[in-house]
Amino acid sequence: MTLLKFSGITKWFGSFVANDDISLSLDTGEVLALLGENGAGKTTLMNILFGHYLADEGSIEVDGETLTPGSTDAALNAGIGMVHQHFTLGDNLTVLENIVLGAESLWSPRQSTRAARQKVLRIAGEFGLDVDPDARVAGLTVGERQRVEILKALYRDARILIMDEPTAVLTPQETERLFETLKGMTAKGLAIIFISHKLHEILSVSDRVAVLRRGKLVGEVDTSSADREMLAEMMVGRAVVRPKARPMTAGGPVFELTEVDVAGTDNRAGLASATLTVHAHEIVGIAGVAGNGQAILADLACGLRKPDKGTVHIGGGSVTKFSPAHFISRGVARIPEDRHSRGVVVDMPVWENLISEDRRDPPISRFSLLIDRKVAIARAEQQIETFDIRCKGPAQETRLLSGGNMQKLILARELSTEPAFILANQPVRGLDEGAIAYVHEQLLAARTRGAGILMISEDLDEILSLADRVAVMHHGTLTPTFDPKQVDVRDIGLMMAGHGADVSAGPGEAESHAH
Repeated sequence: MTLLKFSGITKWFGSFVANDDISLSLDTGEVLALLGENGAGKTTLMNILFGHYLADEGSIEVDGETLTPGSTDAALNAGIGMVHQHFTLGDNLTVLENIVLGAESLWSPRQSTRAARQKVLRIAGEFGLDVDPDARVAGLTVGERQRVEILKALYRDARILIMDEPTAVLTPQETERLFETLKGMTAKGLAIIFISHKLHEILSVSDRVAVLRRGKLVGEVDTSSADREMLAEMMVGRAVVRPKARPMTAGGPVFELTEVDVAGTDNRAGLASATLTVHAHEIVGIAGVAGNGQAILADLACGLRKPDKGTVHIGGGSVTKFSPAHFISRGVARIPEDRHSRGVVVDMPVWENLISEDRRDPPISRFSLLIDRKVAIARAEQQIETFDIRCKGPAQETRLLSGGNMQKLILARELSTEPAFILANQPVRGLDEGAIAYVHEQLLAARTRGAGILMISEDLDEILSLADRVAVMHHGTLTPTFDPKQVDVRDIGLMMAGHGADVSAGPGEAESHAH
């Protein structure tokens, strides 16, 4: 039975059409996966459904009744709930307080705590969402926090649940448990819209997939008749094949940490006695749930932080000066986690961003310290062509680039100098399948040329497909590296959750080895 129906939804932002005549339905008890690259229109469509945006054309029906447009209250009253990727919970409150917060009128003379507790326990038992109502949220695991977010929606009698990238911060075991919970929920009649860029998860959890591309609904397919290649092609508009790493013999060390301690900041884990070596011709992957010290490790690897204890070596030499400029001068390149705030200056043109870290061979005039604009632009044109940056030319403002093309700009700037060591921090986050394949090709090409790469990623698929060795980070502690081919995903998931797993450590950190 049709529970939710979009009819001809169109939304303009100035001259840009974010949703273009989208008609789509969701049945009772169904999991509908919504797939599309960044900017495809998924978020806009969900914001229209939840009342945050007004559609310029079209209408939405819930259970045959037209939904009042632009009203979050109307959406909530119609039984629409949303579980955001980034949780919106008060750490200082209990589970019960978080769930009932906002669900009762401010003019209510008193909260019926007993009735609320009974309702929460009933829902938790019915849907297998085990959590202690009196536990303070600050002490919960990530998986438990997500259960609280789901309970918040179910407490408000949600019939339609929107889940936006719900596995982004979960271990593989927590993801499996979430999927079991979702199956139990749909068996009881709930309908779910599941938004994710992870194709294997979409194939595992959904009944049907709807694909958006550039604001249009380009196709729908039953999950039972779909595969990764089909979904990738629908999403990008062409066939996509991700590259595979070929075995290589590792060279000498290009980046080393020995017993390094770095204090954490802003409630984030630091590093504790971290020891790690990255060799030439290899990719070392760092797996872990977000917030376990990866940000500090990344800052340390590009000179933004200095160790409180321990030593750092680059290219066999000890580092005593910690600054990005010094690290760049020693052959370090970085692909930062946040390309918008740390990777580029969005208000500068493409050509200026391409030379912004060019300290090794800057395009400077022979007779002054001024930039030789003609040389810089000619070099930018060559990099735009080589790295296939889709733009209107070197003078285009960088903020107008798509996420994939912005990442290509960063790759062009960082890899053109053929660095010895590359920090690749979440290198494909938010990119479509085509852009992911391109970034992976470039990283593997750099590995072939002799670079050593430290790749930090929350995507286990990415790590397992590219890395020669893997270490897992939990609460600032790094495990010894191991061969990813010798373990399974469940072993890595246990380590990500802080539990030891029986894996054989790889070759000695400081030794050369073959892959």
